[in-house]
Amino acid sequence: MNNVKQGWNGRFFEDFEVGDVYPHPLGKTITEADNHSFTLLTQNTNPIHFDQVYAEQTNFKQILVNSAYTIALITGQSVSDVSQNVMANLGWDEVKLPNPVFEGDTLYSYSEVLEKRESKSRDNVGIVKIKTYGYNQDAKIVIHFLRTIMVYKQADAPKAKQTLLEQVLRGND
Repeated sequence: MNNVKQGWNGRFFEDFEVGDVYPHPLGKTITEADNHSFTLLTQNTNPIHFDQVYAEQTNFKQILVNSAYTIALITGQSVSDVSQNVMANLGWDEVKLPNPVFEGDTLYSYSEVLEKRESKSRDNVGIVKIKTYGYNQDAKIVIHFLRTIMVYKQADAPKAKQTLLEQVLRGND
């Protein structure tokens, strides 16, 4: 089939430029089920995340979203732009939570490229440092963090998806 168009497969090392900003396309409204499920899944026993009566007695007066969920969500929102082609995550640093997140908030995010360099130990990847910001429906920053990734160069990235699609399409001729 000659009319197959390549979908977005994320950035490779060559595509990153220091100073670039990537607004991530998806937002997510956090539901009670999201917060409670994640909190229980991770065995976080702090009642501020699932006990309304307890939460009403705190300074926040309502249930807080688990901050580990917040970093997971904002990282996830960035994958298609930042780490779709990562060989390895090398670290998250300087995680800051300047404003609380509540059930019902909708979070959005963007990332900025801070540094880029060739890997000293592997020819097929480079190292990129990103700063990612998450913000809510009121344009308040709720999280920001640094993330360092080891990302494939385009010529060296795994090609399993493309190879499998080629096999499928040949079988449908």
